[in-house]
Amino acid sequence: MAELVTTLVVALGLMTLTWLVSLARSDASVVDISWGLGVFLIGWAIYLRLAEGQLWSTILLAMVTVWGLRLSIHIVRRNLGHGEDYRYKKMREKSPQTFARDSLFKVFYFQGLLMTVVSLPLQWGISRPPIAGVLPILGLALYLVGLFFESVGDWQLAKFKADRANKGRVMDQGLWRYTRHPNYFGDFCVWWGIYLVALAAGQWWTIVGPLVMTGLLMKYSGAGLLEKTIGRRRPGYDEYVARTNGFFPGPPKSGEAKKVTQ
Repeated sequence: MAELVTTLVVALGLMTLTWLVSLARSDASVVDISWGLGVFLIGWAIYLRLAEGQLWSTILLAMVTVWGLRLSIHIVRRNLGHGEDYRYKKMREKSPQTFARDSLFKVFYFQGLLMTVVSLPLQWGISRPPIAGVLPILGLALYLVGLFFESVGDWQLAKFKADRANKGRVMDQGLWRYTRHPNYFGDFCVWWGIYLVALAAGQWWTIVGPLVMTGLLMKYSGAGLLEKTIGRRRPGYDEYVARTNGFFPGPPKSGEAKKVTQ
């Protein structure tokens, strides 16, 4: 129970501060930066308050530190100078008078609660870690695969976009040749890897965390949400869909173009 209380205090406290920053900047997109930073802070709060310096507690702390800081720095660089995300702009335009209040609960606190649920394996993995075994090593290996996919995928996409000759083109090089969403697949591996460490400690019930994250990544806010509109914005994306796996990496394939604009 102490794990959950600590996490809620950190998550909702951070989201309140971020909301205040968003009001000052008139830009709710700052919430995106708080996702990686928030999980990073949760890991450190649990470690400092509840962990006893065990090996796997420290390893998990290092894992979430690298993941959280990398993600936050990447989002800062990606969003710099691009203004507010279209989703929050649409919400602001729909209810300008109540946007400040609505965004606090529907955007910031909602993400704080999601952060609390997704990080369940991290919380209990740090505070009640496994002693040894093969399972936590497999978890670390899966985490490293995920970190590779999301780090390299993000770097390749940023490099591709930086070349003006690629404006309007579909990124289909590097890892993007084998999956349309290497960054989201990487996140998937990271959180299932963290869960394997918690599972080795007997915390099987924390599976709700990676299950929720999987739903977010594959359907509700990650790949699924992106592909609802990208086909209209990127000529040739239908052909890319026909030859490239949607989420899990695999060899390029041949086939008829599939519409993704529904």
